[in-house]
Amino acid sequence: MKFLLRCCLLLLGLPFAVQAAELSVDLGHGATTYSTAALLRRPDVRTITVPNDVAFHRTMHYRALPLAALLDGLDNAAHLQFVASDGFAAEMPAAVVLDRRVSKAWLAIEDPAKPWPALGRHRGGAGPFYIVWTQPRGEPVNPEQWPYQLAAIRKLDDIAARFPAILPDSSEPAGGAVQRGFAVFQRTCLACHTLNGEGDAKLGPDLNLPHNPTEYLRADLLRAFIRNPQSLRRWPQAKMQGFDAKAMSDADLDAVLAYLRHMAQRKTTH
Repeated sequence: MKFLLRCCLLLLGLPFAVQAAELSVDLGHGATTYSTAALLRRPDVRTITVPNDVAFHRTMHYRALPLAALLDGLDNAAHLQFVASDGFAAEMPAAVVLDRRVSKAWLAIEDPAKPWPALGRHRGGAGPFYIVWTQPRGEPVNPEQWPYQLAAIRKLDDIAARFPAILPDSSEPAGGAVQRGFAVFQRTCLACHTLNGEGDAKLGPDLNLPHNPTEYLRADLLRAFIRNPQSLRRWPQAKMQGFDAKAMSDADLDAVLAYLRHMAQRKTTH
């Protein structure tokens, strides 16, 4: 009965009762588990305001903890993965979180007694944990670096070491379009998709097997799809969010397409 009620509320886009949850943090020495209650009791938790929140598209207020407080002992050279309960897996260098000269990362904690609003039809809620950012300066924080429904934070080897099958050919110049596209792909697409069967995300389809999208979509349609997925296939249950010019510049979009066209010639099977 509870499951049926939850499903009905999700379909209607209405909030439902929030349960206490746990967050797993593994910095390479074994996982530490933090409960909602324990996090909310910490003395460094405070109320923050986030204008133009990525998930809710409006100003939001959260009880939140500086994310760096959970990453004690981690250095800027480390690599982090943020895993959501829906299969989303955001990758980012620890320096993005630890460098005080750029935007400040927070772990927003959903209080079961004061649940956040629903995200919308078929999307559920952003809780129990959500990475949000304040004081944006310098390089913009990519929308994929705002993972919600967060379940785990893990220190891992970087992407190139873990997933060699997604690497471009070594002959591609460092400053060229393909290598630039690979960098953008890691920040954006890899959070939801695999390529050549490699990657930890489980939200979207593989982007090279059995076919690369550049092989079956005209360039103009693929561009339109990346900007607004509903412009190509109108599907209310679709989970992919579009990348507007703020989230991905025209130059970055050109580079991602160059990388995908290149990888269409580098299919591998396991």
